[in-house]
Amino acid sequence: MDDDSRTARWERRMEIPLSVASMVYLASYAVRVLAVGLPRGWLDLCLAVTYATWAVFVVDYAVRWRLSGQGPRFVRTHWLDTIVLLLPLLRPLRVVQIYQRVQDRRGKPRLALQARVMFYAGLSTVLLGFAGSLAVYQQERYAPGATMTTFGDALWWACSTFATVGYGDVVPVTPLGRVIAVGMMAGGLALLGAVTGSFSSWLLQVFAREGDEKPPGV
Repeated sequence: MDDDSRTARWERRMEIPLSVASMVYLASYAVRVLAVGLPRGWLDLCLAVTYATWAVFVVDYAVRWRLSGQGPRFVRTHWLDTIVLLLPLLRPLRVVQIYQRVQDRRGKPRLALQARVMFYAGLSTVLLGFAGSLAVYQQERYAPGATMTTFGDALWWACSTFATVGYGDVVPVTPLGRVIAVGMMAGGLALLGAVTGSFSSWLLQVFAREGDEKPPGV
């Protein structure tokens, strides 16, 4: 059995575990950030679950690296997996990647390309926005001079950031909070561009079909 088929078998085997790990990670992280009144033991359990899900990603990454036989080049050819492994904020986005892989393996997708891009971008926006809100709120809530004192403020800030309309007086004041903000700005611009471009392409195709169907001389 060659390396490609072994890698494909491993990826199919890990689709469900990685999806579950992504959602469990987000849930355990959300509990640790939002449920501050929980007993210490429950918070420690959530932290252990968070590290356990990260371990699943590490094992998957290491196995695929070994099966690929690419050596250091694997990091460059699988840059998205590398970023997701290093940045916990992006870990829930693996759900989108795995969902797309499952759809591709089933043959012809049910949705057109533009509709799929908009769906994936929308789902990515929701996951990234929620995870980013948690991360920023965790850094900001107890900081001196913080303007983001509730999770509602963090959600509003995330929505305003993705919409590129600004967020008024609600701004990150901590260094790490601002680093997260820069990442969310870049992600928001990329997702907004993907949705806008796909929607424009879909409109052009609709108008082109209407022009082709129009009777001659009309």
